[in-house]
Amino acid sequence: QSRSGSISNKVRQAVRFGEGAKLTLQERYWRWAIFADGAEAQALLSEHSRNQLALDRFETFRKSWLEPLHDKSGMNDVLRADMNLVLSNDMLTKVDLMSMANSLEVRTPFLDFELVNFIFSLPEDFKINRSTRKRILQDAFKDLLPTELYNRPKKGFEVPMLKWLRREMKSLIQDDLLSEKMIREQGIFNYTEIKKLKEQLFSSNPGDVHARIWGLIVFQWWWKNTFLKPAKG
Repeated sequence: QSRSGSISNKVRQAVRFGEGAKLTLQERYWRWAIFADGAEAQALLSEHSRNQLALDRFETFRKSWLEPLHDKSGMNDVLRADMNLVLSNDMLTKVDLMSMANSLEVRTPFLDFELVNFIFSLPEDFKINRSTRKRILQDAFKDLLPTELYNRPKKGFEVPMLKWLRREMKSLIQDDLLSEKMIREQGIFNYTEIKKLKEQLFSSNPGDVHARIWGLIVFQWWWKNTFLKPAKG
């Protein structure tokens, strides 16, 4: 598990649900989709790294992602927002990068545009109800798949990120990529905020901080290998 435990995970979900319930539909969707809001992301940057033009461009993208959602939106609109935001910027990107890295050719037949248009034309209760998720898929393959697949709990594809960051990657965080020395010399991030994230990561209540730490590590790894690599003679 990449979370800190079942109880703390439920508490975390309840807090996020409560925060989102007070917002408009667009802002609620955004709050539940992110790990850090705009103010938290800005606080991570050093003063001279904050760029209003970049923020304005990001806000333009954000509005386009949330455009399908409005006060009378239903599940189909939420699914359309997911398709625009999550598929293109997360799931498909990961599949594409990892398959190319391993010389695999991956196909996504469920994303055929005719099939997608047809699915969006169907009413919501064809797809989900209180007891069944992915109803169309479940009904389509019931004669082919074993019964036990339909009765077991849902299983995600998460990796044990929290465990990795606290153990195997601890030295990488503390002594290298997110060390005070590198952060201050680099000048991009605000070390005071980075330090808070590291303290939370190694505390008894890490919450979702591992996602922010991971994002920082990925950037730092790229930055170090791009700008700090010794020039070839």
